[in-house]
Amino acid sequence: MTLSIQDLYDRLQLVLADPDDAWIHGVNTLEQAGAQDLCFAEDASQAAAVASSAAALVLVGEAFPEVVGKRLLRVAEPRNLFFEIAVWFAPVAASQGIHPSASVHPTAQLGEDVEVGAGAVVDGETCVGSGSRIGPGSYLGIGVRIGNDCLIGPNVSILRDSTLGDRCILHPGVRIGGDGFGFRWDGTGHRKVPQLGRVVIEDDVEIGCNSCVDRATLGMTRIGRGTKIDNLVQVGHNVDIGPHSILVSQSGVAGSSKLGQGVVVAGQVAISDHVTVGDGARIGGQAGVVKDIPAGVAVFGTPARPVKQALRESAALIRLPALLKQVERQQQTIDRLERRLSELDGGSSSASSGPASSPDALSPGFGSGDEID
Repeated sequence: MTLSIQDLYDRLQLVLADPDDAWIHGVNTLEQAGAQDLCFAEDASQAAAVASSAAALVLVGEAFPEVVGKRLLRVAEPRNLFFEIAVWFAPVAASQGIHPSASVHPTAQLGEDVEVGAGAVVDGETCVGSGSRIGPGSYLGIGVRIGNDCLIGPNVSILRDSTLGDRCILHPGVRIGGDGFGFRWDGTGHRKVPQLGRVVIEDDVEIGCNSCVDRATLGMTRIGRGTKIDNLVQVGHNVDIGPHSILVSQSGVAGSSKLGQGVVVAGQVAISDHVTVGDGARIGGQAGVVKDIPAGVAVFGTPARPVKQALRESAALIRLPALLKQVERQQQTIDRLERRLSELDGGSSSASSGPASSPDALSPGFGSGDEID
């Protein structure tokens, strides 16, 4: 897509004070921008970067300092507007329809403008909403429901009876609806527990590459609307994740745990089974969550605890080797003092039991028969 600066202002319903025949061909960072790119800057500290950038136009905040020789567009929220405009430049290929090598079951129902890529399989009694795209090599199992305008990437598996809402994005390698990790010990071995539930993914959810959402043992595993899940995330059976939550790469949520609305789970976090995390809670990277977290609380560490407490404990742990050396030195000093005291006590005991304790010893130079005149 290519826009003149005048077209851009018109789309934003703004008035261009000085006519300009420059064109915008894309968006980029300040440092890497070309002469036909749009950029943004949020902070006055970026003024030097703006001055040295080749960008055609820079979105800045209303209080951003003037930069000589640069065209600036002052707006209330430059970052948000920048990414709204960036959508205009995102490439969108026209629908290719049903590839000849795709397999679509006769009982499957496809909406208007649905694309099914090469080698993809759409199984029986599956419904795919209008405008959705199924990538090459992907599989939609029996009874799967896909909403409108979804993007299912290459090599995605969505297994039986799973449901996706509208505008969901599943990146390559995602697995939805695999069996939950359920086994029982019968005294001789681990016996599989049938996983008879399903997965429900609500509107506007995005799931990154190679992440997995397991089906419920009974009932459902649910991902709330607007939630965003990074690459390599594991969501266990019967987990319930509230709306607009964030799960960062390599995190895992064990079975039957519940996350509220707007929860942020940082990278490599492990959440144990049957744990409840309240609305708006934030869990720091590599934390281990083994008990409930109240709403709005930020936690860190293993076991997860309030951030200030965890940081104090971490700081104390860093000082521990020096403190141990100090204690060792003090113990050595105490040992020396104890030995010295023991030596002194031993000398006193020897003196009290020897000749010095006899009457003669107390009067040196006088024999027992001597008399004092």
